[in-house]
Parts: sequence; structure tokens; C-alpha cells
Amino acid sequence: MPGSPAQRAGIQPGDELLTLNGEVLRDVIRYQLQADEPHLELDLRRGGLETTVAIDKAPGVALGLELASAVFDRVRTCDNHCPFCFIYQLPPGMRQSLSLKDDDFRLSFLYGNFTTLTRFTEADLERVVTEHLSPLYVSIHATDPEVRTRLLRNRRGATSLRWLSSLLDAGIEVHGQVVCCPGINDGAVLDDTLLGVLDRFPRIATVGVVPLGVSAHNREPEMRPHTPAEASAVLDSVDAWQARYQAALGRRLVYASDEYYLLAGRAFPRLADYDGCAQHENGIGMAATFAAEITASIAGGERGAGHRPRAGFFAWVDGARPDGYRAAPAAPVAVQIGARRSREPIAILTGELGAPVIARHLEALQDLAGVPVRMVAVPNRHFGGNIGVTGLLTGGDLAAALAQEPVGERYLLPDITLSRGRFLDDTTPEALPRAVEIVTTSGAGLVDALRAPARTLAAAGRAS
Repeated sequence: MPGSPAQRAGIQPGDELLTLNGEVLRDVIRYQLQADEPHLELDLRRGGLETTVAIDKAPGVALGLELASAVFDRVRTCDNHCPFCFIYQLPPGMRQSLSLKDDDFRLSFLYGNFTTLTRFTEADLERVVTEHLSPLYVSIHATDPEVRTRLLRNRRGATSLRWLSSLLDAGIEVHGQVVCCPGINDGAVLDDTLLGVLDRFPRIATVGVVPLGVSAHNREPEMRPHTPAEASAVLDSVDAWQARYQAALGRRLVYASDEYYLLAGRAFPRLADYDGCAQHENGIGMAATFAAEITASIAGGERGAGHRPRAGFFAWVDGARPDGYRAAPAAPVAVQIGARRSREPIAILTGELGAPVIARHLEALQDLAGVPVRMVAVPNRHFGGNIGVTGLLTGGDLAAALAQEPVGERYLLPDITLSRGRFLDDTTPEALPRAVEIVTTSGAGLVDALRAPARTLAAAGRAS
């Protein structure tokens, strides 16, 4: 990081960190705990030679090293074989790192990945409690042991939720999820699961109910998308259980993903009904947050809930942030408000699931921009199936869509499609057939972009 204590001490890109304050580090969590100290001693290897660097700084100031990975003693891989697992549905030609299937509680803490706890141990529990690694995110799917074993295709699935009880007993904040598979863990099984949560895990912070993604590369015949009627049934169950949880626990606890409301053709709940949107990055409450941010930003008031999605489904594989593993992502481009606006028409690029959400605000956005504003819903041909979220758009699909669009418009692309400036298919925005502007993935970010003058692709690309 430029200007950081690490740079001033002469540490260079490519140096190998052997120990920090005498500790051989396991992961970025241990790194951060040590790096927060005011007096540091780093043993480094550079070009085959070892050296020691001492650094004094203020407590809590970022040391400024960007690490090659978040986990140094190898990621704990997943030994489940869930038929709905998205890793099994990846098309050929993706980066090899995207195929690494993890079930590591550290990545749950660092990035919000969901863990099934089937590889969790007593030593892991001791570390989580001692270092208070909270919150964690746990895939429940079903509380019935037989159904959970079937869904995980792992006999430990029947018993591993005992660790969830232990975490909650220790005061760890846990958020759970149920990936609903039609005909397997919806309907009566979903009701049984939500009853099991009330009975066994009443201290859990939230439970998100989300639909499975089924790509065109799925090889599991029993895995299929929900019908609109099935989506409506899931929403009915969630509504009923919210009322029961409210009566028993004083909070709603369970929430359905935005995708269910879109599929069922129902209106989204009010933002207040999501109780803080704790599972915003799991696609729960995104639409309501987006709407609130647009309304507030146009009015010049508060900026809304302030949620910033992390950069994509596979964010963790790209290593640890230099400014801290829990740091919020920075806005990709500094926006100058009040400068002369560009007069070109504006097109907002989005996934097919994002399109109906943005469509509701196009009139207000056009009034704000003072030029025609439209939307380009980009189909996801790369993954296919029912995959329509914006964060899984690839450079190839964006290029195919943009090639059909006119020259002379401003094309706004959400930064959630990128991780360190690259799409999931390892291409970059500079390779697209039309210049694009990378904008922050939020209602406030979109409003800022519409108020601002046009920016060049090169400037946006560097900032992202």
C-alpha cells in the first residue's frame, strides 16, 4: 500500500513473509491480530536470502501488506457433494482457482462464505471462541438428519449441526441459510426446518431462504428451478414463520431472497421489514435497499442503508485486502458532483434478475440525469440456466450484448461484475466493444454516476 509503514520500511512486492512477531502465521486473521500491534518484527525471504525488518507504528494502523492469499496453511476443502453446489455447475474455461470448493470457517468469518460445519472440530471451536471470530455463516438446508445427509451427500451432515449449538452457546453471532431445492427441502420439509430452528437454535441471528441456482452445465436431473407457484409457496411459509418467530422470540428471524419475490410476481417487503438486512449479500433485501438509496440520494438526504456488495461470488480467491480483512470496499471511482454533465444517452448494464428492480426507477433516474436513460438486461449465456444475477456476468456475455448496442451512449457497469479489474472469465473491461464506466453497485452509486460527467474507461479501469 503506497505510503504505508511496510513501504517505508522497504518491504517489496514478492517478499515472502516467514514470521510476524515470531509467529508462523496460519491465515490473514492471525496476520491482522499481529499487525495491529505497534511494534513489529518481520522475518522475510527475498531472492533466497532471509532478512529481518523492524517496524514501529501507531496501534491499529494498517501495516499495508497485500497478501497473496487469505489462508496460508491451505484452505480447508469441502468433502460434501451437494447436488446443488454451484462449483459443480461451472462451465469449462474458468480460472482454476474458482473450482476450489471450500468449507473453511475462516473464510466464513472473512468473506461471509457459508460453511456446513461437517469438517469443524473441537480445536476450531476453541479458536472461534477464543478469538471471537464472529459473525459466522452456516448452511443449514434442513434440520432433519436424513434430509440434511441427502442434501450434503455426507453422513456427517446428520450430526454436524451440533457445532451450531456450541457456537450459539458461546455467544457467537451466526447467520444461517437454507438453499431450497424443489421437491426435496421445500414444502413440509421447510416448515419442519424452521420449526427445528425455533426448537434447537433460537439464538441464531437470521436464517435466509434462497433458491438454488441451476446452470446449463448442471448434471443433477433432480435439481431444477422453482416454478412461480413453488416460489409463492416458499414465501407463504416464510411469512407464516416470521409471525411465529415474532410471537415467540420478538423478531422475524427468517427472510426470503429477492429472487423469490421476482419469480412469484410479488411486491418486495419494506426495507424496515428486513431488520437491518444482515443477509444483504445473500440477495436478501437488496432490492429494498437499492430503492431506498435511490430515493434518499435523489432527495439529497441520508444515503440509505450503506450496503456495499463484495466484488462477486468468488471474492475470497483473490487474496486479502491490504487495508484489513474486514474493511469495506472503496468506491471504484471518485465522482465529481456538480460538474458539467455529459449529454449522451445513458444505458445501465445489469443482469436479467436486476432488470425488473432497476426498471421501477428508470423514470426518476431519467429525470435526474436530464438525458434518456435505459437499461440493457444482459443474458448470462456463459452459465445459462436460471443464472441471472449481475455479479455472475462475464466479459464474454457483456461483449456480446454491447456489440449490438449503439455507439455514442454512456454505458454504466456495476463493479460487482469485477474482481480486481477482471471478469469471471478472466477478461477485462478494456476488451469490451464499447467503452464502459465502472460504477459502485448501489442505488447511491448509480445516482452519483448519473449526476456526474462522463468518465473514461481507462480512469474507471484503474480505479476498479
